[in-house]
Amino acid sequence: MSKDKFDFKEIEEKYKKLWKRENIYKFDPKSKKLIYSIDTPPPNVSGRMHIGHACSYSQQDFIVRFMRMTGKNIFYPFGTDDNGLPTERFIEKTNNIKSRDMGRTDFINLCLKTLKKVTPECVQDFIDLGISADYDLYYSTIDKHSQKVSQKSFIELYKKSEIYSAKFPTIWCPFCQTSIAQAELEDKEQESLFSTLKFKCEEKDLLIATTRPELLEACVAVFVNPKDKRYKNIIGKKAKVPLSNFEVPILEDESAEINKGTGVLMICSYGDKFDVEAINRHNLNSNMILNTEGKIQRGRYSGLKTKEAREKILHDLKEKNLIQEQKKINHIVNTHDKCGNEIEFIETEQWFTKILNKKKELISQARKVNWYPKFMFKRYENWVRGLEWDWSISRNRHFGVPIPTWKCKKCNQIILPEEKELPIDPLQIEKICPKCKIKATPENRVLDTWATSSLTPQIASELPQSKNKVKIPFSLRPQGHDIIRTWAFYTIVKSYLHKKEIPWKEIIVSGNVSMGGEKMSKSKGNVVDPKEVIQTYGADALRFWAASAKLGNDLDYQEKDLVAGKKLINKLLNATRFVFMNFEEYNGKAQPKQRLELVDEIFLNKLNKLISSVTTSFEKYEYSKAKQEVEQFFWQLFCDNYLEIIKKRIYQNENLESKYSALFTLYNSLLVIIKLLAPIMPFITEEIYQEYFKKFEEEKSIHLSKWPEKISVEKRDSSKFDELINIISKIRQEKTKAQKAMNSECKVTLEEKDLKKLGELTENLKEVMNLKDIKKGKFNVEFI
Repeated sequence: MSKDKFDFKEIEEKYKKLWKRENIYKFDPKSKKLIYSIDTPPPNVSGRMHIGHACSYSQQDFIVRFMRMTGKNIFYPFGTDDNGLPTERFIEKTNNIKSRDMGRTDFINLCLKTLKKVTPECVQDFIDLGISADYDLYYSTIDKHSQKVSQKSFIELYKKSEIYSAKFPTIWCPFCQTSIAQAELEDKEQESLFSTLKFKCEEKDLLIATTRPELLEACVAVFVNPKDKRYKNIIGKKAKVPLSNFEVPILEDESAEINKGTGVLMICSYGDKFDVEAINRHNLNSNMILNTEGKIQRGRYSGLKTKEAREKILHDLKEKNLIQEQKKINHIVNTHDKCGNEIEFIETEQWFTKILNKKKELISQARKVNWYPKFMFKRYENWVRGLEWDWSISRNRHFGVPIPTWKCKKCNQIILPEEKELPIDPLQIEKICPKCKIKATPENRVLDTWATSSLTPQIASELPQSKNKVKIPFSLRPQGHDIIRTWAFYTIVKSYLHKKEIPWKEIIVSGNVSMGGEKMSKSKGNVVDPKEVIQTYGADALRFWAASAKLGNDLDYQEKDLVAGKKLINKLLNATRFVFMNFEEYNGKAQPKQRLELVDEIFLNKLNKLISSVTTSFEKYEYSKAKQEVEQFFWQLFCDNYLEIIKKRIYQNENLESKYSALFTLYNSLLVIIKLLAPIMPFITEEIYQEYFKKFEEEKSIHLSKWPEKISVEKRDSSKFDELINIISKIRQEKTKAQKAMNSECKVTLEEKDLKKLGELTENLKEVMNLKDIKKGKFNVEFI
């Protein structure tokens, strides 16, 4: 690259190649250094990197790069999440097919073929962003290694009786045609009709309000509150269901809210989770009328989807004068987070992991982890306390990690494979029941993607390249706050169930990215493509923007922050060129034989304070504070003031010791500044290091160089320097008012107390402001 022209695209390509060629970020299993291990979130290959990814991965990389420079052996694997419903949908869309129309084996082969094609492009996005992972330590959540770890976990927990199979009202997505877990639910506000219907009790109207009249045929009971005096006389009697020929018992139950609707509650199989609980609580027989496609499966409305049936039933009820009142309401419905469609509760046989009986232990385990920021632990705790179901871990899909079981139809024995057989697909292998000597039925469902992703520490630590050097708990888990209830929670669950250990020592939680204070979405047209941002501003500028937010805080996307990042890059280059154009006869790394000049010593004292403060900030994961401190020091103290103060000393060669004192200070302070910025802006700092410092330094990359330590210098009172800057600023203001050049000659009058504060730095003031004379008295600037 020409020293007079800066092309960020050119230097990014140059250093991506250098880092790969020289294995700058490679984990060394032979090293005796302390291992710092990161359980990083594997991005989903079903979509390109979005701006939220770019932000959160940059933030974790700030910490990783800092830890590497402090001398730790970094274990930073890179995985991709190819196992799950989003991937299945992506494959269907990409290939214009439906998985249900294909055989499982054919669809899986198509998935693997498509993933092989698109995965390199997905990984490249993160390389382009400058994420310093060891990409040779790669795993996919659907590869053979991950499948083996996942199936091994299932078998172990089944043998411990922590996993069971049961037919149960399961949270079901009719659109995706699979069971889902509580953690995959999202609340969505929706407008509905609240219809008050005329049931009958002893030929009298019994009014019941509902939003789901399509489930009348599934009604199994009517509840009234035992404290509701209006209905005391009907408890224990029967209620006739409208448009039907059957009656249901009227029971007392406190879940019927006296002040909601008519105070009478219709219990169906199954309108919502409260129906499930109510039917279990009173040991009622279920009466399912919905099938897995979300259609009515019997009766006069058979074959209609729920909303179609609702419209038809309301029409029939109105015709027969069975509706007392109707009004529009807004209420919250449960939807599937993967597709946004409403869920149902359908009785299906599924596999579950026991968690409801371990809430206390799972909260206690999470307390052992250091949370950054601390308040994010409360989100985890609230989630665990609010759990109402065991973890549903089976999915009725094609593409996923197969559940490794067979079942004998005759004796119902569950048959498990040997560990040496893993990974295994039961549909491809026959098993004979050892007791009945007949062919067992293979399990055709797959595991929930989180049943595998919850094992990322085990998957990563058991990679062949790590050579079993990396132990659990890992040092760090970085992730977004939106997956605390899934990825953080389930990983803690698995580590506890298997080893009674925590999966990582610390967890950092990032926020969301917004635009204009609003969440980004395609429908709003406010989505930002990080690839385009990198093409326009460069990866360093994007990372500079990502460093603006504290952990846990949402970050608004603003182009001015990217512009500020580019300005900083240009200023770093210009300042570096100025410093090194004067290094023809002096190796600035070597300290001058004579003592440093006072102003240089004071400046280096200030630099030492910066090193201490920024180091502490990074150690506390306060990278935004570190960025702000370095940026402010560089612009204000280094460029605006120190460079101006020592310019004359550098250009005038008469006093070499004085010049060398300035050059020593310049070299070391600039090197410290780029090292402190290196975790945040890796490309420009590497460029400056390679072009200007490498000939004096030992390490082949700034990212392998030692984190700055305090420079050995005599301690000085920095208030003198502050006073010098203060007076320089006042004189500059006067020159600006008088429309004079900053190097114009003048005389200055200063108060005695200010002169005393300046002390020996008075000569520096004269030099930088081109003062002919300084007098005592009231502050004044006289131009010559």
